[in-house]
Amino acid sequence: MDTTTADPLVGRLLDRRYRIESRIARGGMATVYLALDIRLDRTVALKVMHRSLAEDPAFVRRFIGEAKSVASLSHPNVVHVFDQGTDNDIVYLSMEYVPGRTLRDILRERGRLPAREALEIMIPVLAALGAAHQAGMVHRDVKPENVLMTDDGRVKVVDFGLARAIEATNQTRTGMMIGTVGYMAPEQVTMGAADVRSDVYAAGIMLFELVTGQQPYDGETPMAVAYRHVHDTVPPPSSVAPDVPPLIDTLVGHATAREPHERPADATALLVAAVDAHRMLPRMSVPPGTGPVLSHTQPPAGHAMSAASAAQSVPQAAPGHTLIQPRAEAPAHRARRPKWPLVTLAAVLVVVVGLVGWYIAQPEYVAVPSLIGSKLTDAERELAARGLQVREADGQYDEKLAEGLVLSTSPGPGAELEEGSTVTLVLSLGPERIVVPNVSGMTGNDARAAIAKAGLTVGTVSRVPNAGVERDKVISTSPQVGAKVKKNARIKILVSAGLVMPDVSGMPKDEAAGYLGGQGFQVQVNEVDDDAEPCTVIAQSPKAKAEVNQGAPVMITVARCQTDFWQWFSGGDAEARDDQQFSLVPGVIGKNVKDAEAELEALGFKVKVQRLANGGVVQYQRPLPNSERPSGSTVYLWQ
Repeated sequence: MDTTTADPLVGRLLDRRYRIESRIARGGMATVYLALDIRLDRTVALKVMHRSLAEDPAFVRRFIGEAKSVASLSHPNVVHVFDQGTDNDIVYLSMEYVPGRTLRDILRERGRLPAREALEIMIPVLAALGAAHQAGMVHRDVKPENVLMTDDGRVKVVDFGLARAIEATNQTRTGMMIGTVGYMAPEQVTMGAADVRSDVYAAGIMLFELVTGQQPYDGETPMAVAYRHVHDTVPPPSSVAPDVPPLIDTLVGHATAREPHERPADATALLVAAVDAHRMLPRMSVPPGTGPVLSHTQPPAGHAMSAASAAQSVPQAAPGHTLIQPRAEAPAHRARRPKWPLVTLAAVLVVVVGLVGWYIAQPEYVAVPSLIGSKLTDAERELAARGLQVREADGQYDEKLAEGLVLSTSPGPGAELEEGSTVTLVLSLGPERIVVPNVSGMTGNDARAAIAKAGLTVGTVSRVPNAGVERDKVISTSPQVGAKVKKNARIKILVSAGLVMPDVSGMPKDEAAGYLGGQGFQVQVNEVDDDAEPCTVIAQSPKAKAEVNQGAPVMITVARCQTDFWQWFSGGDAEARDDQQFSLVPGVIGKNVKDAEAELEALGFKVKVQRLANGGVVQYQRPLPNSERPSGSTVYLWQ
């Protein structure tokens, strides 16, 4: 009985738009029909969900949402979704019609495939999955049944998002696992969770099946197979088919690691590894016991097609059978030699011509040269000579490489690319240098913030007297404003302490009072009896270096001046002076402090220098110029 004719949907106009012409296939979740879109006058494939799913509101809602997501996915290796809709109790999906067969049909017909041809199928499959993963989608049911092989050699992946829609149905709430158990990742079995690495696992299982002709696990029940996915490690394909190259073992092992984090991050990462493996495999890889391979695949742009695909016209013998070539009946009166040699030669020539055409059509691969440290013009010339394009990315700072030289390339040196591919160059901007900002006059906190914002680090913060800059405001930085320094360099800050009390201890009374008065202080002098040298400052209030305001009152306490110096010096012993050798203290006021020190020390005096202000010139001295003092006594200088 013709099931197509008996199908009640055949001949029906669905949703006033799609005229169903025939049934193509029937699966566990949907039936696929060939239909005509009468609005756009194009042939489409209609996937009509089974009634049990269409009656579930949760499924319908999820199905519509997933259909919208899949419709936005545009990739040459993905079956494009045109439309989604409902017509009473019918839920359907309108898709690109892809004439051809599924990968499962190919496996049933051919058995296992050569490693190189298997990769030429997997590469476009991984490209499709990679595009979906980049868009945030997970297939969840990667298997040969969902890979279509078109009549003109293209590979298409179908049914994105359908498994996710099924998750919303009542079926899943009874414990049903979503996906095909033979390709199900361990985390799908144990937790019902699937992400992009679950698709990677299924792709690894599919590659295993392509090169061995069987899945890695079998069992009496689906649960037995699922148990093995969780608890066993997928064996290398070469343990089943010894001629499988080690490169394929490595790919399968990496993709089917039981722990998701040990697999490639997504299908794009596995795609890169598959392309590298394809490049390194010999040009011909035919499993023992097979003749020339009839390939129905075509990898995505940029990847080689199977050599045998050029020889599709060569007649093939089924395994274990003899290939019989038909020949014309000869007239009875003439005996002819058998033409087997000519037929064989013709077949060989077809294969050779096909192989030569295929080989010539292979893309040329060139290695990316090492360009680090090259000038941009030299790098462009070198890449152009190899047939590669150049793209210049944003530059980066580098402490060792001068500005304008190539800092890095993507891909890196040694990578093999097809002619015409693009190499991205990153140029050095030279050492990164930051200009020290002008923070003079800012408060300390504001200066810290400005320095940090510039990409620098605040070093020590010192407070120094400065009557000309308001207290707590920045005087200067070190390095100074405008200097170019490394990123995160430490910048020292000098903050004004404003006016501070000078240290006039030990100064002669008149000089101390005159100096403080000149600084704007209101000076009071208090004389007291003391053992100190007469008429010299023995105390001051406020204390030295205290922060004070302009015009503040100060008091200096001095040793009483009436005492005769020599009487003080000798302690009343008149003969003491006769026992000492005296020298005349020269006047050094106005001289450079270093020069004054040298002059006084040459005369046998000790020198003590005290700072009143920034400057290297002597402002006051004690004893006063032309005073007599014993050799070895101390001369005080104020600068």
